[in-house]
This record gives sequence, structure tokens and C-alpha cells, in this order.
Amino acid sequence: MKVQRERYLEALQHRMHNGLVKIITGIRRSGKSYLLSVLFKEHLLSEGVEESHIIEVPLDRDEFRAYRDAIALGDYVRSRLVDDGKWNYVFIDEVQLARKILPDGINLKRIAPEDRDGAYITFYDTLNGLRQLPNVDVYVTGSNSKTLSSDIDTNFADRGSQIRMHPFSFAEYCEAVQAEDKLAAFDQYLVWGGMPLAVAESDDSLRAEYLKKLYSEVYINDIRKRNRLRDDHVLSCLIDVVSSAIGSLTNPHKLVDTLRSSLKVESTDATIAKYLGYLEDAFLFSKASRWDVKGKRYFDYPMKYYAEDIGLRNARLNFRDVDLSHTMENVIYNELVRRGCAVDVGVVPIVSVNSDGRQELRYHEIDFVVNRAPGKLYIQSAFAMPTQDKRDQELLPLRRSGDFFRKMVVTAGYSSPRVSEEGIIHVGIIPFLLDASILDNALKD
Repeated sequence: MKVQRERYLEALQHRMHNGLVKIITGIRRSGKSYLLSVLFKEHLLSEGVEESHIIEVPLDRDEFRAYRDAIALGDYVRSRLVDDGKWNYVFIDEVQLARKILPDGINLKRIAPEDRDGAYITFYDTLNGLRQLPNVDVYVTGSNSKTLSSDIDTNFADRGSQIRMHPFSFAEYCEAVQAEDKLAAFDQYLVWGGMPLAVAESDDSLRAEYLKKLYSEVYINDIRKRNRLRDDHVLSCLIDVVSSAIGSLTNPHKLVDTLRSSLKVESTDATIAKYLGYLEDAFLFSKASRWDVKGKRYFDYPMKYYAEDIGLRNARLNFRDVDLSHTMENVIYNELVRRGCAVDVGVVPIVSVNSDGRQELRYHEIDFVVNRAPGKLYIQSAFAMPTQDKRDQELLPLRRSGDFFRKMVVTAGYSSPRVSEEGIIHVGIIPFLLDASILDNALKD
């Protein structure tokens, strides 16, 4: 199975020789190493780059253990550079394994406690030094255990260029499994998701076991070690609750109540808010804030959370809660993010008359407020609209948004895009996921 990951490969090609460190981040096991050491390397070789000019340092391999400190790493790379006027390409895999080092002759006792961190040489220092060398182009991958987006923003500022990588999109999934029946493939994708090694596994029981172990043996361990948690019981229970509630409005206080009532787990709002941040930093979940479409403001709470990979989410719940409506909504959210969109949950306040004849204000939801230059788009995810009441329910906030931005409803199936008399685009999930021009054109108009 070979998937070209063209979106990410093109992103690397576009950033070549720009003087910045190219940093590939994302959830572990999403294919970052493969992108760099196989796909991008193949591209360089096809362009005539000599293999001696490609310096690979996979720090997760035993034979490279000696270079897991920042100073030794820099010295090793410099010793491998070819000084012939041609470009050298440096690939450092799992760069977070390069630990910080205190240079010889530095006495920490003579340095104020608040300044001691600056006495160490870190891998950030090493990378910044390498990128300034002539004819050296630096590329690194970083797992979520250390090299997170927040760390990159803090330590690299304008000296790094980040490429966020995701598990397989549905289009990549179809390419990987050579799917002819796209509808059947989508049904499988809603269950197993797009983690590359899970997609490559043909045995369902082994695939399920792999996804479960990623959580228990990789992701939770990473978060616990990174944030120095005494234990991971509350974190583990929180993951189960958030996984069950994808696409539903929630907040830390509500999650505390659910943990207490359903799982007999005690925690606090502050702790749960902090743990939610850990899950976001680890790329396991993304948060979508609520946007008042008419008031043009954000609400602090509640918000929605979506899983980075629907297969991981299902595995966490032992595949017992594969709700088609919410899982399809999650897949649409991930696709929008993958295509470079900023995504919020829309809220439309509508005044109606209740059964007592009194007016009341209700907030109606637009699943996604999508922003990507130059346009804005409202999207409703509706797995099915079998009745007129259901149809009216889904369309009401779009009809009453009070503006002229484009509007779209995505339903299950193959339906080609069509525009209703109201100007609302109706399209099936299969063409929406496979044909990027549908979204592109909607955001241009």
C-alpha cells in the first residue's frame, strides 16, 4: 500500500530552500516519518539530488542513540555536510528525543534560577544553527509528546515553517484500499478511520487491537509523561466521555458532572479544562468554538470537540457507539480543517411564538461556519432528512442567518451538487469528500 500524500508533499516542495526549518507535526502514527524519509526523499532523488547530500537522522532508532543530545546532534550533522556548493538536505526524525545539554564550563549556581533554562543548549538551538549554514535545508518531524505547535510558536517564532499532518482523508483512504465502491468504502471509513497502519491491516480484529493500543500504550503515556501526571485515571475517563460526546455541546463543568454521575470519578472544572488542553496539544481532539452569526461574537461556553481520527475514537469506545450522524459530522469537520479552513459552530438567535402565544428566544445551530480566504460558508451536516419537519429543522438557521454568505447542506450518499431555489447548495458526502472543487467554488462565490 502506497499513498502519495500529495497535499503534504506539495507543501514540502513549496517550502524548499526558504531559509526556515520545516517542521512536520501531528498525531503520532499519522505518517510523518514516511512522508519525509520515503516520499520526499524519492522526490529529491528524482530531481537529481545525490544521496550523499541527504542526511537522515532517525533519532528513534538505536544506532542513532548517541545523537540524542542537542550538541552531539549538531556536530554529527555538520560532519556529514558536503561542501561542494550544492544543497544539503537534513532530515531529523523524532527531533524531540534530542535532550537539552548543559555546555562544559557552565556553573548553574552562578546563574539566577529564573535564567537557568537559557544556559542549556536545546534542539531548537541546534536547528536554528543548522538552518543558518549555507546550502543547508532542514526538515524535522516531531511527535506530540514534545514538539507541539505551542512549543514551535514559542521557540521558533518566524524561523520555522510548520506543516500539520493528519491521518488519511477519505480520498487517501480510497486510494490506499483501491476502492471501487465508494459508498461501501465510506461505511468502512466511518468505522475504522484513516490511521495508515490500521488501513493497511486487513484483519478487523488486529486492526481494532492496534487502534486500542495506540491510545493505551502511546497517546496516554505521552500525555502523562509530558505533563508529569501522577496517574492517568481521570485523563483516561475524560477521553471516554469526550469520545462519546463528539459533535455535542459541552464544557468543563458539564464534563465534571458526567464523570461523577456516570463513572464515579471526582474532578474539578479547572482540572478538566487543563486536561482538555492536553488532549488538544496532543492532536487527539480539536475544539470548535460557538460563533453568534448575528451578534458577531464568540461564546466562551459551551463548545464542541471532534476526534482527530474517527477510527481511534470508535476503538476507544470499543466500537459500541458508532453513531452515523455524529461520525459523519466529525469526518466533515476534519476534512474542512485538512483543507485549511478555520471552523466554528454557528449560533443563530431566532424569536418564535410558543404554544402559550408568548415570544421566546431560541438559539439554533449551524454545524459549521467555515472561513478560508477569500470566502465564508455555512454548512449543515445532515445524515438524512427523511421528513419535511427534519428538513425544516436543518434549514431554519440557514434561512434565518440574516446575511448572504453561501450555504450548504451535506447529506449521506452520492448526490451531485445542486442549488435549491433558496440558493442553498445540497450535496452528498461522497462527492463533497472526493471533489475539493465543490468546497473551493462555494468559498469563491
